[in-house]
Amino acid sequence: MVEVGDKALDFTLLNQDRQPVKLSDYIGKKNIVLAFYFLDFSPVCTNEMCSFDNSLKELENLDAIVFGISVDSPFSHKAFAEKYNLKIQLLSDFNREVIRKYDVVHEEMFGFKNIGKRAVFVIDKNGIIRYKWVSEDPRKEPNYEEIKKVLSELK
Repeated sequence: MVEVGDKALDFTLLNQDRQPVKLSDYIGKKNIVLAFYFLDFSPVCTNEMCSFDNSLKELENLDAIVFGISVDSPFSHKAFAEKYNLKIQLLSDFNREVIRKYDVVHEEMFGFKNIGKRAVFVIDKNGIIRYKWVSEDPRKEPNYEEIKKVLSELK
């Protein structure tokens, strides 16, 4: 289980263009927002990823990069990103390794097994987790203003 103050656990996942993205490649360069979500195209997840994407300029001005992470395939991510014109990178945790590392797994939810919880981690440029929010309720969205406040304090 990772907590605020812990070093972020590294991983490499494929994005929607099937390109590998390694978390540690961004350490030292950007603050990082990891936004774990349930599934592509589900109503709340669509709203969440669109909300992050609509705030992208503001988040970039806070020297942050956002990664959306779910257990969907890169192919689903590609269709999802194209349908909603998302500019953030969507990472495929198809093998469920990262949701286990970050301890954000619903063992069963709405008939799906081993699916990601809705969760947000903010990682500073030193690779330290500075914010953690995990919801047991997949219908609940994160507090976007709170995330921006944490990022503004890291700038």
